[in-house]
Amino acid sequence: MYATVLNLKGTTFAVWFPALTAPFLIIIMRTFITGAVPDAITESAKIDGAGHIIIFARIVLPVLTPGLATVGLFLALNHWNDWFRSSMFSVNSDTWQLQFYLYNMLNATEAMRQLASEVGINQDNVPTETVKLAMAVVATGPVLLFYPFVQRYFISGITIGAVKG
Repeated sequence: MYATVLNLKGTTFAVWFPALTAPFLIIIMRTFITGAVPDAITESAKIDGAGHIIIFARIVLPVLTPGLATVGLFLALNHWNDWFRSSMFSVNSDTWQLQFYLYNMLNATEAMRQLASEVGINQDNVPTETVKLAMAVVATGPVLLFYPFVQRYFISGITIGAVKG
């Protein structure tokens, strides 16, 4: 509905806009902030003369990196695996997301297999399973390569509250 009202149909912004305000991720981040940043730390920084920007940049933001990494990973995976918004708001292949492109390719190979069976062509030569396996590698490969770079923030989040001694 928003794409029709705002004349966004067929644009890339229409595909990305709805996922920017995921309520679940806002609740996760709010819960993490209330648990990870005690009020005593911000109050002591105010007493020392720090302003709101300094408190946020030097005290709160370094503590929030594990939560921001988690929310960022969830958003990235949500965008990466989404094909439905492309099917609703894209009018040409220029604004398709990868998953929708792979979905259309899978449908095309399935249609090719059905057409080959109707015409009487040997179906052993139609590459349906190899296309599915190649699409699985294309869909999961970048996520598997991306996760180790984000994992260090999860490890630091686990150890940030640990007792050292």
